[in-house]
Amino acid sequence: MQNKTYFTTQEIVFIALMTALVFIATYLPHIPIPLGYAHLGDAVIFLLALLAPRRAALFAACIGSALADLLGGFALWIVPTLVIKLVMAEIVYRAARSGSKLDGRTRVLAALLLSSLWMAAAYTLAGAVLYASLPAALASSPGLLMEGLVNSVLALLLLPMLRERFPKF
Repeated sequence: MQNKTYFTTQEIVFIALMTALVFIATYLPHIPIPLGYAHLGDAVIFLLALLAPRRAALFAACIGSALADLLGGFALWIVPTLVIKLVMAEIVYRAARSGSKLDGRTRVLAALLLSSLWMAAAYTLAGAVLYASLPAALASSPGLLMEGLVNSVLALLLLPMLRERFPKF
């Protein structure tokens, strides 16, 4: 089967709505941590990666998060955010939907954990580069790890409620 390269109107509308949802959950609440802010947007990204088609999840994760950085006064972080959120969504999509021998819940939990660890490590490294200070970047690590944990728990709580109601493409 050939991969389609176009987007249907339904997919465009869905991606736009999910991008807006990622943006809102990232932009509000804005919880300050060293070198940036914590938010609930990653829970939306996790849910999209678990429930939506791959390219919809990746577009919404990247664009919604980058818009939050731009409009939130963190334009310096747009490029790192694009890369970090792309990899986060890809980790969850591939790990949770893999055909491994782990049961579904264990795969999802492992995917969220791995994605959260990637996010914390990648933002710490990006902060060290952007601000030329590893100690300052390391100061943000506890907040980033807590953000990953909170977003993972929230996604796990919402997943059963959304699984049957999510649109299929």
